[in-house]
Amino acid sequence: MKFSAMAFYQEEISKLFSEFNSQKEGISPSEAQKRLQKYGPNALQEKKKKPVWLLFLGQFKDFMILILAAAAVISGIVGDLTDTLIILVIIVLNAILGFVQEYRAEKAMESLKKLTETQTTVIRKGEPVPIPSHELVPGDVVLLEAGNMIPADIRLFETFSLKVDESSLTGESVPIDKVSDPISKADLSPGDQLNMAFKGTLITNGRALGLVVGTGMNTEIGKIADLLQEDSPVTPLQQRMKQFGKIISYIILVICGLLFLGGIARGENIFQVLLLSVTLAVAAIPEALPALITIALSLGAGRLAKKKALIRKLPAVESLGSVSYICTDKTGTLTQNKMSVVNLESDHHLNISPRFSNLQLAMGLSHDVHLDKKGQPKGEATELALVERLLKEISLDQFKEMTQEFPRIGEIPFDSTRKRMSTLHQLGDQVLVLCKGASESISSILQNEETAKQLILSSEAWAKKGERVLAFAGKLIPNLPMETDLNNLEMDLEYFGKVGMIDPPREEVKVSIKECKTAGIKPVMITGDHPATARAIAAEVGIWKADDLVLTGAELANLSDEAFANQVEKVSVYARVAPEQKLRIVQALQQKGHYAAMTGDGVNDAPSLKAANIGIAMGITGTDVSKEASHMILLDDNFSTIVKAVKEGRRIYDNIRKFIKYILTCNTAEIWVVGIAPFLGFANPLLPIHILWINLVTDGIPALALAGEKPELDLMKRPPRPPKQSLFAEGVGYHIIWVGILMAAVTLFTQYWATQNGWHWQTLVFSVLAFSQLGHVMAVRSDRTFLFRQGLLSNYPLLLAVGGTLVLQLGVIYLPFMNEIFHTEPLNLKELLFCGGMGLIVFHAVELEKWVRIRFIN
Repeated sequence: MKFSAMAFYQEEISKLFSEFNSQKEGISPSEAQKRLQKYGPNALQEKKKKPVWLLFLGQFKDFMILILAAAAVISGIVGDLTDTLIILVIIVLNAILGFVQEYRAEKAMESLKKLTETQTTVIRKGEPVPIPSHELVPGDVVLLEAGNMIPADIRLFETFSLKVDESSLTGESVPIDKVSDPISKADLSPGDQLNMAFKGTLITNGRALGLVVGTGMNTEIGKIADLLQEDSPVTPLQQRMKQFGKIISYIILVICGLLFLGGIARGENIFQVLLLSVTLAVAAIPEALPALITIALSLGAGRLAKKKALIRKLPAVESLGSVSYICTDKTGTLTQNKMSVVNLESDHHLNISPRFSNLQLAMGLSHDVHLDKKGQPKGEATELALVERLLKEISLDQFKEMTQEFPRIGEIPFDSTRKRMSTLHQLGDQVLVLCKGASESISSILQNEETAKQLILSSEAWAKKGERVLAFAGKLIPNLPMETDLNNLEMDLEYFGKVGMIDPPREEVKVSIKECKTAGIKPVMITGDHPATARAIAAEVGIWKADDLVLTGAELANLSDEAFANQVEKVSVYARVAPEQKLRIVQALQQKGHYAAMTGDGVNDAPSLKAANIGIAMGITGTDVSKEASHMILLDDNFSTIVKAVKEGRRIYDNIRKFIKYILTCNTAEIWVVGIAPFLGFANPLLPIHILWINLVTDGIPALALAGEKPELDLMKRPPRPPKQSLFAEGVGYHIIWVGILMAAVTLFTQYWATQNGWHWQTLVFSVLAFSQLGHVMAVRSDRTFLFRQGLLSNYPLLLAVGGTLVLQLGVIYLPFMNEIFHTEPLNLKELLFCGGMGLIVFHAVELEKWVRIRFIN
């Protein structure tokens, strides 16, 4: 395939079709596959990913690993080669664990990226076919419409009021009007190539057909692809934990320094004290927390994707639990998006066609519905309902004859300001103008004022029954006007009729709204429907109640920001609202301290989706622009999925708090045990190898399993979590302190008792600390529910982690080769039973804490 030396914008489209071996009907699927093999996917080259082996080696650059390596060297200098070997083994095991965590998180994020890929409608053998954007090839014919992101560099050959926002490429802030004719000037910059649409730019108005002339790196934006590379986002929670980790690390290093100096002052072996101090620092510093949070968030995002909620921005996962308002569209989200015409009124004055009524012409021509290969109508739900109703009155053949007799020659697309659309059709040497839209919009452009008043009154009566009313009007004009005169077309029209449609609520929505209210979340409906229709639907699903306000877009426009802020919490339904007004709603709620989720699907929804705490785009009906602006995409456009996502978000945050509570309590206990023992006149209770073992096995594995804990029973009965609430609020900080002290006290008492009775004291101390931590992890599974009420088997991974750790610990006690490595001795039955009993003290103390919390606190 040889391309012309001239720029694509200068060429006649017929010549380009010839050069690309294509045509207006598109290329065949088999030819598309051949070209995909030849030119590669339509994607920008990403940064080279680290190979797996380099990812693994990167684990050894961690500061704590380097300290651990230093500890191994010190141990070797002391002459204990066994400890050196074990520390090196633990270094490798730590690296493997870190590598697995990082690799899993990366893979989870990759799979989420694939799910967010946009679709593009191409013409293949004359039929519109949706395909993933990365499968586009040069020579494809693409159908573009408002809300789409341009998927490749495209030479436009048919445009209908097309405007494109090219700010991402050219910096031009105002959308550009596009044309289809060739431009003769040479050496034009991309911003001046008005018949070209470039990859990565956004369509804000109209529609078009175009020929793909550049894909992937062979596009304008491909030339600056390196500037588009982004690192994985760091969530606010990860940032907070990183900061906390730094502070706690400094504190622990100071404690370990004092411990080292204390040991020297007592005349202990300098190398042994240094080794113990370094090992304690490695064990106590919670360097794994950011990694565990990443895994919890990314795995949570994966679970949400399975529930049809696709997370685009990772912070949304942790933010979901704070949502206090859900502002939702009606059509398709609260309702089934299966429109059906239930009422119809036709005006029979001045019939344009002897075969069809004016209303039939309007219903049959003013839409973008197409027939598939089987002759079945396909298209947007509202327009499809009109055609399906029409086909009950006329045959399919008559419908096809109508479209041939009145071919479309122009259109003024729908927009949210006008609330109507118009199409132009050739009728001999005249032009038929057809207009459809909301009753108020159509009534404002009718020639007869009395008819306009009657239309408003009758539409309100239909709307009170929950029907969505769509009105039609039209006129004949002598010829097609100039582009600049298009607005004059929608003036002095004749009334053609109206239809009443219903879109029944989804069955599951009522339950979800009830669950929302129980969880302290207020659902709010935002719709372009008539206020009476909106109120009827909202009352049916449980959103609106008698003392709630219904606010229209016109009323909202007349309110000052202060007056609206005073009313916003009383409003449960917004009707006849323009998408641009959603931004005011979000800002007013945020001003009142609420955490707002907002749904949207159109181009004009993008500002409100960006401004919302959680912007939610529609996966089925949503435009590329709305998806790009959102934090989350609903793959099924269902309100109930939002509620499921909030529930999952609360669960994820709860589980993050649980493993933070567990890890920091265990780390605190280890510091108390090693730090206090010398002041009580005890020998060092733990060897470095014991601390490393506890850090790797007893702390790490169960903590990871806590991330999969099932939701608490009262999860959706609590009020939303304040967004700025500390992770250590609600008693978490106190728990870490008092349970850490208790765990240390139990361990140190064990040391005292064992030395007094001549038992194997160091093995007992080591084992009691390990068993106490295992008891603790089972108890912290819930803040309020007792373990046996919660069910031992409700978290299999944790049960396996605890069971496996228990078996490993028993192996350390009873296997001869493990005795040699860990300097342990087999315990007799009496010692083992004592060990188990002491290990259960922490478990019962934490269960008692739950009882006190339920009984006396809340």
